[in-house]
Amino acid sequence: MSELIDNSADRKKKLKGLILKLHGGVPEEEVKKELLTTLSNIPYGEVVEVEQELIGEGLPEEEVLRLCDAHSAVLKGHVDLSAAKKIPPGHPVDIMINENRELKKVAGEIKEAIAGIAGGGEKDLSVKILRLRGLFNNLMDVDKHYQRKEYLIFPYLERKEITGPPKVMWGKHDEIRELIKGSLEVLKADIKEADELLASAEILMLPAVNGVIEMTVKEEEILFPMTLDNLSDAEWNEVNRQSPEIGFCLYDPPVEWKPPREAGEKEDGNVTAGGRIQLPTGSFTLEELTALLNHLPVDITFVDRNDRVKYFSMSKERIFQRNRAILNRDVRHCHPPASAHIVDRIIEDFRSGKASSAPFWINMGGKMIHIEYFAIRNEIGEYLGTLEVSHDISGYRKLDGEQRILSYKL
Repeated sequence: MSELIDNSADRKKKLKGLILKLHGGVPEEEVKKELLTTLSNIPYGEVVEVEQELIGEGLPEEEVLRLCDAHSAVLKGHVDLSAAKKIPPGHPVDIMINENRELKKVAGEIKEAIAGIAGGGEKDLSVKILRLRGLFNNLMDVDKHYQRKEYLIFPYLERKEITGPPKVMWGKHDEIRELIKGSLEVLKADIKEADELLASAEILMLPAVNGVIEMTVKEEEILFPMTLDNLSDAEWNEVNRQSPEIGFCLYDPPVEWKPPREAGEKEDGNVTAGGRIQLPTGSFTLEELTALLNHLPVDITFVDRNDRVKYFSMSKERIFQRNRAILNRDVRHCHPPASAHIVDRIIEDFRSGKASSAPFWINMGGKMIHIEYFAIRNEIGEYLGTLEVSHDISGYRKLDGEQRILSYKL
């Protein structure tokens, strides 16, 4: 046992020395070569402990943040995960790993799109810009992934006095968010030349994409194994219960994870005492309300006052498909880039009180589809959000004469 302790202490000492060499300006490749020679594989827990110790010994968090990418690049593929716990399907960590897979797909598509910028005329360039804008809208979904870490997982780690990795990661999250936002701003600008777009890609877009990819490595090699070691089933149950409120990232979990009953699972946690949701004109059980909304002869989607998608009904034959990955997503990012400015205008007209509804109708697959947006306001007129109602009205257009209730027949 003492030999194992000595080996651990020796590895951490060497790892700390290597990170401090990066701090001193030694090139990454040189440090990586020394890592391979002296350490080979390092248990993930020791990486966390060393990062925590460096902050505790006075290395400024800003400097650890600056070094984060460098020492992650050095450690990539050399962290020993053999002791990591198995992850059940549908567990919050399983969901995040699947989200990472989708994020890496989008990142790869963005890199391909950037590589294809050169060549073609102005019209071709505008098509490429629209494609990139759509891809970066999807990449911005990473914000929900990061928020679930920041607000649901990090607090549990901090209560256990694991403060270093959360602080460093949160700083990197903010950097990545700003790079993605900056990329979207550039892609909305009036760009006429491919060289101008390529320059912005070099400064903003590629760093944003690389930041997202590098964060997936940090999570899967360090954060996730560490959280599985430190959070109880009851704590994961709370993370799981609150996750839909923030939303999922480019992925709709097909399996719901259920912790052991003794972990403190709450049944019908969203209902009032007595198991009913009380409204001013009556009440429902959660089961009744869910079934009622899903049996409406229209599809509904609710966007809150902050322009985030908060709810959609699930009728048997939805007109426009939805999945839970859109929950808490900016509604503008749920529409093609070419029509996002129209959605923005409708919402602003609703918010200002200039309009209260916006109807549209389209032919789709041989059906006449009526779509209408409604401004939702409270009793004193304050804007609460927007309701989208979609309805196949083909059958109504064919009605003639009348059919009274007494004429009812199967």
